[in-house]
Amino acid sequence: MQERPKLGVIMDPISKINPKKDTTLSLLMAAGVRGFDLYYLELKDLFLQYGIPWGHCRPLQVFNDLKQWYNLGETNPLPLDQFDILLMRKDPPVNMQYIYATYILERAEQNGTLVVNSPQALRDANEKLFATWFPQCMPPTLVSVDKSTLMDFIQENRLVVLKPLDSMGGKNILKCDASDPNLSVLIDLLTQEGSQYIMAQQFIPEIIAQGDKRILLIDGEPIPYALARIPADNDFRGNLAVGAQGVGCHLTERDFWICGQVGPKLREKGLLFVGIDVIGDYLTEINVTSPTCVKELEKAFEIDISSKIVDCIIHKLQA
Repeated sequence: MQERPKLGVIMDPISKINPKKDTTLSLLMAAGVRGFDLYYLELKDLFLQYGIPWGHCRPLQVFNDLKQWYNLGETNPLPLDQFDILLMRKDPPVNMQYIYATYILERAEQNGTLVVNSPQALRDANEKLFATWFPQCMPPTLVSVDKSTLMDFIQENRLVVLKPLDSMGGKNILKCDASDPNLSVLIDLLTQEGSQYIMAQQFIPEIIAQGDKRILLIDGEPIPYALARIPADNDFRGNLAVGAQGVGCHLTERDFWICGQVGPKLREKGLLFVGIDVIGDYLTEINVTSPTCVKELEKAFEIDISSKIVDCIIHKLQA
């Protein structure tokens, strides 16, 4: 009897996800339908012994049930290269523990396991900085720790957004006006007194009415729909985690052009499933760690994105 293929997922605690909209759960359900045996790991479960990557793994079942969406079996150590596929779906922050985990996953990749997304690419492609590889797509942007450099940029662009480089979900993102008397203090806070790089980006006013569009790309090719996340009243952040409202929309000609600029590089680096953020006419971020919004787009347009992603992964595995 042919052995069923194995898929392991590295994620945040599955008990704490929102099953109504969690993308990782949707991917796991699609993989289960295609005959994969599923296994669950958290970052702390990975280890490297005598050069061999291992994980404390638990068999996983997933269900389309908002009250009981998973069941876990007993923990057993397994070599990671026994898996056909490993899905790295741990949310940021991309701290040193996350980086160390990618080195362990890279050993499994070198031994023949398909890791999605590629461990080296996860290290290379900081979700804020990677977008700067495509300056033709971006608004005026600066990355610096230096207060005077940041102040000059803000004076030039008048209204800017300041972002830490390692967070997600709109956390610690500030909109600053050049005339703000607290500007120096805000820069000190975000840069931790000049010790941490931050990104300054010209504020794009289209976000208020049009939202921050999340566009999903599978092996460099875009899904033709986006989720525009419209900021809540008295906020400017297009993040669902801080109360933005998701509205489905079709990609514009400009959106397709941006995807055409970014897609080949994603494919080259082994970034199979990516979400890019577009505000107005501009690319602002490239999300590679654990892109979301699949469930929202599936509901809005009655399409099965999860199956498209899993089918693409299977195609890569067979190739």
